[in-house]
Amino acid sequence: MSTVTNKKNPSDQPEGFLEKFFHLNELGTNVRTEVLAGITTFVTMAYILFVNPNILKDAGMPVAATFAATAIAAAVGTLIMGLYANYPIALAPGMGLNAFFTYAVVLGMGLSWQTALGAVFISGFVFFLMTVTKVREWIIEGVPPVLRLSIGVGIGLFIAFIGLKNGGLIVADPATFVALGDMKSSGVLVTVFGLIVTGWMMAKNIKGGLLIGIAVTTLFSMIMGVSPFPTGISSFISTSNPLAAIAPVAFQLDIMGAISYGFISILFAFTFVDLFDNIGTLLGVSRKAGLLDKNGNLPRAGKALMADSVGTMFGAVVGTPTVTSYIESASGVAEGGKSGLTAVTVAGLFAISLIFAPLVGLIPGQATAPVLILVGVLMMSEVTQINFEDFTEALPAFMTIVMMPLTFSIAQGLAFGFMSYTIIKLITGRHSENNAVTYILTILFIIHFIIG
Repeated sequence: MSTVTNKKNPSDQPEGFLEKFFHLNELGTNVRTEVLAGITTFVTMAYILFVNPNILKDAGMPVAATFAATAIAAAVGTLIMGLYANYPIALAPGMGLNAFFTYAVVLGMGLSWQTALGAVFISGFVFFLMTVTKVREWIIEGVPPVLRLSIGVGIGLFIAFIGLKNGGLIVADPATFVALGDMKSSGVLVTVFGLIVTGWMMAKNIKGGLLIGIAVTTLFSMIMGVSPFPTGISSFISTSNPLAAIAPVAFQLDIMGAISYGFISILFAFTFVDLFDNIGTLLGVSRKAGLLDKNGNLPRAGKALMADSVGTMFGAVVGTPTVTSYIESASGVAEGGKSGLTAVTVAGLFAISLIFAPLVGLIPGQATAPVLILVGVLMMSEVTQINFEDFTEALPAFMTIVMMPLTFSIAQGLAFGFMSYTIIKLITGRHSENNAVTYILTILFIIHFIIG
């Protein structure tokens, strides 16, 4: 009888290993909860699989290849977060940074996408060094709170502006720079339809609302003749080796080209925007999951940031812009996710999604434009925390926010934000509110403008 009672059920062994590895009991969770949380997170952020290729195609990158690169980079980055840092946070190519990559760096500066990928890799390496040497902590502590808030809001407006442009709601005009598009055109009607449907889903807190919105809008675009109907199973599922699709963009980064260009503003944008966005996401999601310590700090923050930096370098190698933590991870946390097993589940689903690469060819820009606009709406929320009653806070906040969309550059918004903050504090006798970080970055941005 003792032999029978001591015999372990084989089905219990994997769960026992997972509990021990991810400290599930200690965190007050279990395997089933973590897996369901991972599925929830994946559904809420899977839209990036279709939005990212649609943005990168304007940089001249093939959509099938960037779909595969997005899936692989997200899978690897999220896997590192789950296994190394043990946090329920998923990573993928960042919204805003992919737009900066395409419209500001490739189209705006005239660089090749290979050179831009080289700059992304370097920024990931710089972020890695900053994490190892603790410089990131010094920078984070030195950046004024108003600028941290303004950066997110400005990126939100920038993304929304791109969505309005891609959807045809805003068009170029020689007299007024921008104007309202043709509201009777099929493409604009598809965008408006998608904005209404997806907006309704977001208002109703429907899980996966952005992804469902893309699907419904794509179907409507087919009915309107904007995009083609599928012709068979090959329009949905890849029958060939899904990893082969990545070949046109993998290992194409030009690091030496980025170095020789003189890319200080690119480096600032890729590195510092990722730094602030990532820290904000990590703290926000971890606070919701109850993972912060009694002082409000994030344990193992270095490991979490390490996953981000390694993910960014890996993403540049396989062919996609900066990989960063996703705020959509909060949806999985709301379902009870507390450990890295949630992230590992998300990583597995991103890996499986590789076989659906042909789907991206069916989705027009008008179907992803509403997502960009609505992501911009979500990122605007932090504007309420800015103190506009204090003009020395209001001016740099305004300059940061407004200059990003108007110059079509996150980097320029950062530059005007830091310079206006440092100067207005200095000339109004409040120079004590400046610090080494604000002075150093302001000087570097001024030098950049002088030398071009």
